[in-house]
Amino acid sequence: MSDILNRILAVKRDEVAAARAAKSLAALREEALAQPAPRDFVGAIRSKIDAGQSAVIAEVKQASPSKGLLRADFNPAQIAADYAAHGAACLSVLTDRQFFKGAPEYLQAARAACTLPVLRKDFLVDPYQIFEARAMGADAVLLIAAALDLAALRDFESIALSLGLAVLVEVHNGDELDLALQLCTPLIGINNRNLRTFEVSLQTTIDLLPKIPDGRIVVTESGILAATDVELMRKNHVNAFLVGEAFMRAASPGQALASLFA
Repeated sequence: MSDILNRILAVKRDEVAAARAAKSLAALREEALAQPAPRDFVGAIRSKIDAGQSAVIAEVKQASPSKGLLRADFNPAQIAADYAAHGAACLSVLTDRQFFKGAPEYLQAARAACTLPVLRKDFLVDPYQIFEARAMGADAVLLIAAALDLAALRDFESIALSLGLAVLVEVHNGDELDLALQLCTPLIGINNRNLRTFEVSLQTTIDLLPKIPDGRIVVTESGILAATDVELMRKNHVNAFLVGEAFMRAASPGQALASLFA
């Protein structure tokens, strides 16, 4: 498969240029700073883990480049409320339009429907998008180590933290993990899906665990589809999960969450 990530990042740079032309960074910053205080994303995850439970970041996602349309009857508010009623710790909402059929409006609708903290799931290539995330009401942002160098990762994290946003830094190999561990955030996401090929292997998380120091929270992402997958991770002391696809195809995403993590 062609390098999907580079295609997505090129589109993102064009989107940011268009957004900046429509609204200045100064105006966007004012909108971001006018938002109510963010919800505690890291605290929500920690409280589940401290209670001996799996901390599930439940994803609100209509489609993906690898699987196409996941859910035709897509109601972000309904899905978010369903997740909240069935034990999710946090939400992750796709805001990318072109590749995942997401939208900022979906994040706003999902967040308004519950009290859970919400991650803006998108591909960040410019600080402008961090202010965008806070302006749309996000409580956390995703930084992808495959898409950013160390200087950008540090810069983006600093801006996010200054706005009260939590940061989930995502890696899928040892070199990216080395970069991620130089950030302040406790949240280390290990994506079992290679963003360059979209192949999935849970072994990716297992192999990187020995390099991660105590005090960090490992969030395993992608490929968690069955109770045996959850069992494998918990046996290896991984207690935080970002799951979307397994829930999006179910009649009740919340009930699917409760069943998978029973």
